[in-house]
Amino acid sequence: MTGQTLPGGSSFHSMWRELLPIGRHSGSGGYRRYAWTGADAECRAWFRAQAESRGLTYEVDRNGNQWAWLGDPAAGDAVVTGSHLDSVPDGGAFDGPLGVVSSFAALDELRRRDAPLGKPLAVVNFGDEEGARFGLACVGSRLASGQLTAAQAHLLTDGDGITLPRAMEAAGYDPDAIGPDPERLARIGAFVELHVEQGRALDLTGDPVGVASAIWPHGRWRYDFRGEANHAGTTRPADRRDPMLPYAETVLAARREAELAGAVATFGKISVEPNGVNAIPSLVRCWLDSRAEDQTTLDTVVGGIEKAARAHADAHGIALDVVRESFTPVVEFDHALRDELARILGTDTGLTVPVLGTGAGHDAGILSGSVPTAMLFVRNPTGVSHSPAEFAAEDDCVTGVLALADVLEGLART
Repeated sequence: MTGQTLPGGSSFHSMWRELLPIGRHSGSGGYRRYAWTGADAECRAWFRAQAESRGLTYEVDRNGNQWAWLGDPAAGDAVVTGSHLDSVPDGGAFDGPLGVVSSFAALDELRRRDAPLGKPLAVVNFGDEEGARFGLACVGSRLASGQLTAAQAHLLTDGDGITLPRAMEAAGYDPDAIGPDPERLARIGAFVELHVEQGRALDLTGDPVGVASAIWPHGRWRYDFRGEANHAGTTRPADRRDPMLPYAETVLAARREAELAGAVATFGKISVEPNGVNAIPSLVRCWLDSRAEDQTTLDTVVGGIEKAARAHADAHGIALDVVRESFTPVVEFDHALRDELARILGTDTGLTVPVLGTGAGHDAGILSGSVPTAMLFVRNPTGVSHSPAEFAAEDDCVTGVLALADVLEGLART
C-alpha cells in the first residue's frame, strides 16, 4: 500500500502497517493467526489499543468477542460494524482484517465530519471466524447467537488434541462462561460487515464497492477411509486395502459433480495414518467443503460425491464413514437494510453499487437470524483469497472506508 490517507488525516495505512506483521509466516508470506494462539493475542491487543486510543468503551463478551463502543452500549438500536482478525492457514492479509481496520477508519471519518449521530456505534472483532484451529467456522458469532451450544463448543479439539476450553483458559479467558448472548445482540439495530470480495464480480463490473445479496448454502463434511496398514515394498497390489485409492477417486468425483451442477466442491485438508513414506495407510481422513447457489443443488452435489466415494471404497475393500461437521443454510440478507445501503451509497454519494451473492461464509450470515445484517464488498482485482496473493488496491480500500462511513452515518441518523 502507498500510504494514502483519508480526508482529515486519519490514516488507514498507519493502522494497516501496524497490523500487517502480526502472525505473518516468513516462509510462505501468508498468515497463521489461529484462535487462542500468540498471534491471536497480538491481534486482540492491537484491537484493544485502537479502541482505547480513540476513547471508545472497550468490552470482551462471554465468548471472547471484542467490542469497541462509541456512545452508550446499553442505549439499544446500535449500528455495529466489524469483522474478524483470525486467518486460514497461510491466508491473505485482507480477509477479515480489512473489515476491522476499515471500521475504525470509518469512525475516524465520522468524527472528522462531526457527523450528528442519534444511535450508538460499535466495532466488533468476532473470534475464530475461519475455524482454522478447531474445524468449525464462526465460533464466536455462533456461540453468541446460540447456533453453537456451550456443550458442543467444549467438544471441539484442534489437531494436537487440545480442546477449545483448554485453549481459551490458556489465553486467559473463562471457558465456563461461553454461551448464547441474547442481551448483547438485543442492543444491535443493524450489523454491517465490510469484507474484501472473495471473487472477481466487482473487478468484472469495474466497481470498487458492492452490496451483498445472499450467502450460498455451504458446509463441511469429514470422510474417513479406513483400510489396512502394510509394507509398501512387499505387499502385492492384489493384497492391499489402500484407502488412498478411493480417496483419490473421490477427489476427482467431487470435481465432476461440482462442474455438472455449477457449484464448487473441494477436498482441501487431509490427514494420513501412519503417514510413512514406505507404509500403506490405514486411514485417510479428509474434509470436503462444498457450496452452491441453492439448497437443492448443494444436496445433489454432496449426495453425488458420497455415492461415488462409497462405490470406490467398496471396490477397494475400504470402510467409509462420512460425518457432516458444519452446515450453514442459504442466508438472504435483510432486504430492507440491503436496500437502504444501496440507497445511501447510490443516492447520497453517487456510487454505482452492484448487488451480488457470495459463496463465502461470514459472521454477518450467522448473525442474520438474530439481527438485521448487511455486507459491503471491496473489489479484489484477482479474485484470489485464502492465499498470500490476496489483494485489494488502496484506493479501493479507501473508497470502502468512505462508503462504510456514509452507511454508518445514514443508519445512525434514522
